[in-house]
Amino acid sequence: MQEATTRFATENGQKYLTQLCKHFAHKIDVEQGDGRAELRFSCGTGYLQAGPDGLHIRVRSPDGANLAETKSVVENHLLRFAFREEPRPLHWQAAG
Repeated sequence: MQEATTRFATENGQKYLTQLCKHFAHKIDVEQGDGRAELRFSCGTGYLQAGPDGLHIRVRSPDGANLAETKSVVENHLLRFAFREEPRPLHWQAAG
């Protein structure tokens, strides 16, 4: 398994976590509670945690291609939802 992490700096971490969960719940398995969420895509799993300093994101996939797809899906939707904050692309770091 391969993993990557990033953080989206915002005061609206919980808002975006909720928005992402509601959006994806129509298409995939989503678990949400206590400022955390798990998004189960066919290409990998996204783990979200809302904090006062932002939204912490970890993605996990079986290989590099699926990891890239999982990162892209989560990032593209988050940046779209956070457009009012004029977000920049996320800086991912390999984890694990």
